[in-house]
Amino acid sequence: MFTSILVPVDGSEHARKALSVACQLARQEGSTLHLLHIPEELSHETTLVWGIGAIAIEASREERENAGKQVISRAAEAAREQGVTEVETVIGQGDPARTILSEAKRRGVDAIVMGSRGLSDLQGFVVGSVSHKVSHTAECTVITVR
Repeated sequence: MFTSILVPVDGSEHARKALSVACQLARQEGSTLHLLHIPEELSHETTLVWGIGAIAIEASREERENAGKQVISRAAEAAREQGVTEVETVIGQGDPARTILSEAKRRGVDAIVMGSRGLSDLQGFVVGSVSHKVSHTAECTVITVR
């Protein structure tokens, strides 16, 4: 059913759960997982999953990108540990919702599997969550994981 699945990962617990669901689907179908990370400026300090430390509010762009490389690398490792053999990674830039949508279209994915909330929870309440924007605009199936 899904031969190609895009999974945005931001280091949050919701993204980790979404990756787990995507891995289950990918194993059943022999799908390719496309892991996407978009480094963001956060309005608060946070600790990322996969054993990566906190990202300070005042972190430089380079520090965020280095943390992003660790996030996507650890996510790819986690996918392989869960039995997925075809894993591709990409680091994007820009508005998360738009970047996810354009990457999904560019890669022609059958589905996007993403967490219902990410690291920028507070902003989501004010301007609408990334998952909400993606699910209402994507041309493919979107599975939102809580």
